[in-house]
Amino acid sequence: MARATLIGFSAVAMWALLALLTDASGQVPPFLLSAITFTIGTCVGLVARLAMQKPAVTEKIPPQVWLIGIAGLFGYHFFYFTALRNAPAVEASLIAYMWPLLIVLGSSLMPGERLAWNHIVGASLGLAGTFLIVTKGAGLAFDARYAFGYAMAAVCAVVWSAYSLLSRRFASIPTTVVTWFCAATAILSLACHFALEETVLPTNTSQWMAVLGLGLMPVGAAFYAWDIGVKRGNIQVLGAASYAAPLLSTLVLIAAGFAEPSLRILAACLLITGGAVLAAKSLLFGKRADVASGAEA
Repeated sequence: MARATLIGFSAVAMWALLALLTDASGQVPPFLLSAITFTIGTCVGLVARLAMQKPAVTEKIPPQVWLIGIAGLFGYHFFYFTALRNAPAVEASLIAYMWPLLIVLGSSLMPGERLAWNHIVGASLGLAGTFLIVTKGAGLAFDARYAFGYAMAAVCAVVWSAYSLLSRRFASIPTTVVTWFCAATAILSLACHFALEETVLPTNTSQWMAVLGLGLMPVGAAFYAWDIGVKRGNIQVLGAASYAAPLLSTLVLIAAGFAEPSLRILAACLLITGGAVLAAKSLLFGKRADVASGAEA
């Protein structure tokens, strides 16, 4: 379980590159960028399938798995882009980033899972740290004019948390199926692009390299790693630890010279790291506690 949880967290680490690589990709509109990068992400899965040994018996994929997977990947991006078009980015992003908390809370409904106080407190600390990152310490100013955008951001959070939790119910389905989720998302994104956007492609090699990087990692390998994590890892720990994504993204931007370090970043770091450690208490210290109690006996 610990190994699968770490693999799942590698997706969070890859998502930390999303802001930097998206900014470096130029003026490509969101749905077109999604179509291109998910096409690359599909190729990542196809290459992985070629490298993996084929199972002796191929399990039939239930229709509900296709619905969950395609609705999860495409739905999240559709509602996120819609939210950003209809509400200020700060408020929309913070609402959308409720999904780690929803995963932690919703995990209590999963078979064999138990929600403990440290999971709830850890996820709440992570949300507080995310608040500092996203708002830059300036607070929020919710405006009724943007109610539709806020609602879309909330739907976005629900969609991704539901996708993550429901995927766990089908843990026996191989992660290679994510390849086809990515392919369907690329096709649907392209349809949305033609319906809603003007075509603007990257204009130079560096922008194309950024797009390639997006497709290989944050919009490629990350989804396969996340699938492994939510199906076989500790989903409460993974949900709480997911709040590290905006923090890691900010640290990457600082390292690249696009942002400045501050006490606010330090405070967010402490909140998110502390929350993740608290949520992972049983995973990190459970064996040690078992050994200690055995020695006392």
